[in-house]
Amino acid sequence: MNDLRAPEKRFRPEIEGVRAIAALLVAVYHIWLGSVSGGVDVFFIVSGYLITTSLLSKMVKEGRIHIGEYLLGLGRRLFPVAFTVILVIMVGSIWIMPEAQWKQIIAEGFSSAFYFQNWQLAFSSVDYLSQNNQASPFQHFWALSIQGQFYITWPLVIMIAYYIARKLLKTPVRKTLLGVLVVMFMFSFTYSIYKTAVNQPWAYFDTFARVWEFSLGGMLALLIPYLSFKKTVSVVMGWLGLAIIVFTGIVLPVSSVFPGYVALLPTTGVILIIISAENSGGFGVDRLLGSKLLLKFGGISYGFYLWHWPLLIFYYTYFDTDTITTLAGLSIIMITCVLAYLSVRFIETPVRSLSVKTSKKRIGMALTVFMLPVLIVNLGWEVYSSQVQSKSYEVEDYPGARMISDNVQPAAGKEPFPSTIQVQEELPAFYDTRDCFTYTSEQGMKTCSRGETENPDYTIALVGGSHSGHWFPALKEISDDLNLQINIYNKDACRFSADDFDGLLNETCMEWNEEVLNDLMEEPPDVVFTTSTVNSEPYVPEGYIKQWEKLEGLTEILAVRDNPRMEKDAPLCLDEKDDIEDCAVPRSEALSEEIPWEQTDGIPDHVTFADLSEYFCGEDLCKPVVGNVIVYRDEHHLSTIYSRTLAPAVEEHLQKVLEKVDQKS
Repeated sequence: MNDLRAPEKRFRPEIEGVRAIAALLVAVYHIWLGSVSGGVDVFFIVSGYLITTSLLSKMVKEGRIHIGEYLLGLGRRLFPVAFTVILVIMVGSIWIMPEAQWKQIIAEGFSSAFYFQNWQLAFSSVDYLSQNNQASPFQHFWALSIQGQFYITWPLVIMIAYYIARKLLKTPVRKTLLGVLVVMFMFSFTYSIYKTAVNQPWAYFDTFARVWEFSLGGMLALLIPYLSFKKTVSVVMGWLGLAIIVFTGIVLPVSSVFPGYVALLPTTGVILIIISAENSGGFGVDRLLGSKLLLKFGGISYGFYLWHWPLLIFYYTYFDTDTITTLAGLSIIMITCVLAYLSVRFIETPVRSLSVKTSKKRIGMALTVFMLPVLIVNLGWEVYSSQVQSKSYEVEDYPGARMISDNVQPAAGKEPFPSTIQVQEELPAFYDTRDCFTYTSEQGMKTCSRGETENPDYTIALVGGSHSGHWFPALKEISDDLNLQINIYNKDACRFSADDFDGLLNETCMEWNEEVLNDLMEEPPDVVFTTSTVNSEPYVPEGYIKQWEKLEGLTEILAVRDNPRMEKDAPLCLDEKDDIEDCAVPRSEALSEEIPWEQTDGIPDHVTFADLSEYFCGEDLCKPVVGNVIVYRDEHHLSTIYSRTLAPAVEEHLQKVLEKVDQKS
């Protein structure tokens, strides 16, 4: 049985050129279009093509892959520039980035250094509590992490295929490998389509949803000897492929629809270019891609990709802007080019010139020199950040909402508490266990009880999403005084509503609502504590009212008005601005002047409303700091400490509802 012809292992200038184009596109789209180009998909196909050709050649020739030498060679090529950039990002972030982002950046620094940044972003993308994370200067390492995982696992794929061919099936090696790659492609592509449909933010960073792209590159490497077309056809294919790559990001919203079947578009583009170069004419696209300028740029494209993103993020932060001028964008690209060239010339090349056969110790020492400073700086930074986070405070100096409810004056000249690092990390205590809340995309209902659970005088059901959940610290604070048991029904990005009135509640949320309602009807609590409005809308949503009506005669409802929202992430803004009022929002923009329930018909009699707007807004402004305490941990979620200080205000309203409960009992 004849085997496939061996792919020719040779330098392909069109691939260097397409790398250059892809890197430029990534930067241009990031800088000026604020979107994603699909350029990383080009890198994935190219990586699959090149590494398959290289590893297969070694396996067939020597019958094995020297894993130690392979990994050293991989580190020699990838680590010097990558770890230099990581170190610079860390140092630059300490100087430029707000303290409120330090925890996120430190975590992403570790995940970038150990090549699992894509998984960190995947978990953040589906974790509602982490979705307010700002773009960090490490975010672009997600693509390099996937590539790193691919580089480490691909030798195993080649060796397994070789073993199957030689030892088990006695079949040709290259045909067997092609079969393995086809199977991997089918499974990964099917999974990618499914996962993109049900949870696209996760799929975008999921390695398994990207394996098909590397497999496709490997399949191309095996089939390329058979894919030669007439010159005229090749010329058209090549230019068509380049056009596809260049315009994918304009035609498609890459960041919100990839990597399912739509990602076939840019991957097809690079495949057409590689095939066209097999028999290209004088007007072929390979003439452009193989030009000296693009060849040189292709040689620094890895460094260019690494440097462009942190420079952009530092620019945004340092100049406190979310837009970029043409001149500034061009300056970033020029500086990126210079840094990429210097990195390759003076950092990568000296290490890469060392032979993995004769200089193993020298390469190992060189890689250690690049890695150690990164780990030392990030660990030291994490320790310092933890010390800042653990600062204590005197309650009387930081009354928070008690400044209004109890007329307690805050101490003058104090920095707001908690620190902007700490405020983002502290969540209502029930988030400490996965048994107490349900993720956005998770099915089913979870519930737990807190407070006085042994012999309570009253039971309160805290029902809704995060805007209900952030009142838990206040309820927990008064649970001892009133002997309350707090039953928690919490689902991220969900509300206690009978319908999806604003198109933001997913299917699992509506199913959760049915389960919660059934549970409340089977064992009615004394009071249901939930939200009564959404954002600054001047009415009570009909979906809320329908849900409340189903509980009429079973329980009392205490519905609190939704808190105002800031225009920017409050901790980040407080880090960036000298004056707290620079982070405030006009009351007229954050709150409706009308009382929502007074503008809404059909309110059931068992519903009592609580309007605590005075604890967030003065006559003119809604401020992010009240009574020396930071009110929000992001743009719209209450900080745990401020919620605690709202306890007297909440207790006042709750007492009135409990009086109704007592009268009925």
